[in-house]
Amino acid sequence: MFVRWLTRLSVAAMLLLLVVGSAALAQDSEYVDECVAASPDATPETAMEVPDNSEVSFEIILPNARGDRSFIDSAAAGAERAIAELGVTGTIIETAGVQEHDAAVRRAVQNSPDIVITIAVDSTTIDEIVDEFPEQNFAAQETFFPAPPDYPNLAVYNILTHENSYLAGIAAGMLTRTKTVGAVGGGDFPGINLFIVGYEEGVKSVCPDCEVLKAYVGGSNPFADPVRAKELALGLYSQGADILYQVAGRSGEGVLEAASDTGNFAIGVDSNQDDLYPGTIIVSAMKRVDNAVYAFVQSMVDGTYEAGETTVGLAEGFAGLSWDLGICSRTFDENGPEDMVEKLPAVRMAIAEARAQILAGEIVVTNALEQSG
Repeated sequence: MFVRWLTRLSVAAMLLLLVVGSAALAQDSEYVDECVAASPDATPETAMEVPDNSEVSFEIILPNARGDRSFIDSAAAGAERAIAELGVTGTIIETAGVQEHDAAVRRAVQNSPDIVITIAVDSTTIDEIVDEFPEQNFAAQETFFPAPPDYPNLAVYNILTHENSYLAGIAAGMLTRTKTVGAVGGGDFPGINLFIVGYEEGVKSVCPDCEVLKAYVGGSNPFADPVRAKELALGLYSQGADILYQVAGRSGEGVLEAASDTGNFAIGVDSNQDDLYPGTIIVSAMKRVDNAVYAFVQSMVDGTYEAGETTVGLAEGFAGLSWDLGICSRTFDENGPEDMVEKLPAVRMAIAEARAQILAGEIVVTNALEQSG
């Protein structure tokens, strides 16, 4: 199924480096930063010749406008990369929220692209339209169905983020000065709690007596209300939290701003947000929506498109941290307070050990999606 595409995304190579590095760290007494230790003699990749696949077309429907510097921008980046590297014809459609999703998908179908890709569109909308247009190929990312969908023209790709959120929780639990941390989610539902539950378990694994506070934006557009998210974050900081994990899309920018304004700290999500407020954002829990989008388009170019559901996560390289090989963000090392920066080698060692244990099945992180089923 879609797993065949992973070899084309260079994810496997990155994963191998991470697993090998984690295993080695578990045995060593001193942490060695793999990003810093990377060979300076590595030769840059030669420019890739772009093939002409302009006859292959796709349209992608985003759940809100671009500019969240998180989930939506990651999806758009995957589409842009597919156009640039695969030489296909693509159209990126921005919407103003759930009220426009149905109409946007239907308009895309009328243009008859090879594939219509939807991002975070409700499963009831997908069910109805996919059934109504059996000759159109669809792909859905970040749509969680009550039961696995069974349509010959629908491919579903879901990225699990509980395990990399656990790793982010280790960072929070080891770096907190107040033993009170927290999380601000877009809404109180399984897709968001997948992040938050994993994060809380990671915190508790290294700081059992830490308190984890939670708040949810809610409302009609929970992922596009940074003002409300900032209010919630300020409330949590006033209760003693010094590190907040934002899982709220564009709303999450309000959390990051609140951290900066109050001299506290935050953990970013989905994209690498470390540079938005240098020295404030400790690390970002990455969700590679861009790779999923790219893979959908790649399947049309290769003729490997298959209907069905594929689930990926930490093991497949679709979830991780901004500190990991391949991204190697060290913004907090350079801009964070001295007392926290001094702890980073120990934090990264603990994360490397936990990653190896998760991949070996020795640590099982709660999957909130399974709990909700």
